[in-house]
Amino acid sequence: MDFALRSLVEPVSATAKTATGDFYRSRPRGFAVSGYDELLKVRAQRHYQFGGNDRAVVASVAASDRGVPVRIIEPRERPAVGVLLHFPGGGFYLSSAAADDERNARRADATGLTIVSVNYRLAPENPWPAAPDDCVAVAEWLVNCATDRFGTDRLLIGGFSAGATLAAATALRLRHIGIVEAFSGTLLEAGTYDMSAHAPSGHTVLDDYFVEAYVGHVADRCNPDISPAYGDLRGLPPTLLVVGSDDVVLPDSLLMAARLSAASNDVDLRIYPGVPHGFSNHPTPIGRRALADIDTWLLDALAHA
Repeated sequence: MDFALRSLVEPVSATAKTATGDFYRSRPRGFAVSGYDELLKVRAQRHYQFGGNDRAVVASVAASDRGVPVRIIEPRERPAVGVLLHFPGGGFYLSSAAADDERNARRADATGLTIVSVNYRLAPENPWPAAPDDCVAVAEWLVNCATDRFGTDRLLIGGFSAGATLAAATALRLRHIGIVEAFSGTLLEAGTYDMSAHAPSGHTVLDDYFVEAYVGHVADRCNPDISPAYGDLRGLPPTLLVVGSDDVVLPDSLLMAARLSAASNDVDLRIYPGVPHGFSNHPTPIGRRALADIDTWLLDALAHA
């Protein structure tokens, strides 16, 4: 695999670059949550903003001591070709599966995949390992019930941002218990794969409140359940990593791609030019191109399983 950055950046047309650049130049800059009081206000705003899609079926997956809520969106008017287990982003403290309903409904209709999105517990009220515990519980449930519940045993796993970190950590746990082979591919969009003091994304990430909220109580953040880049990555499903060239976590994706490749996994790294964190959620030509590329990759992963 060639890791020269020039060769890894996806080619896009000049028209697409210009239109995408215009969008970001006119868009207000994002901000990081700085503390718990501010987090509560942002959560309340997001709850009002993202009411969810009526197509989503709300269910609860039994874990050892609790139920894990999930939102299920099936493709319209055709049987599912597979199931994507999806972990939403939000810095481990802001996640909401309902916020991804529209995105997941589009993917379900475009691909024929049923999307099962996990409402994992949030920090700081429920810090690590609550979130990966919830994600693994739903993954195990899916392996055991997908055929009966959804009519297919063809499974994929993926997530965005914090959800990508959780997807990587979940894959490692599933490999440890011997069932990761049930998943045909892993989608990792713009995750943070090293939350130790050596994080490649540096203090831009480590100084963010989300790290303190999620793993502030952990002395050794090299634990692969927190920082998957430190794990034994052998024997994992084919993996697609997607990130923008202007994303602060680009170094994490480069690190994770290199580590996965060194462990003899099938790795596809896609870097899209001139776009920041979250770009595939934005209505730009490059964002739409990335969504279509991801859809194609997911179906190819199922076809070659």
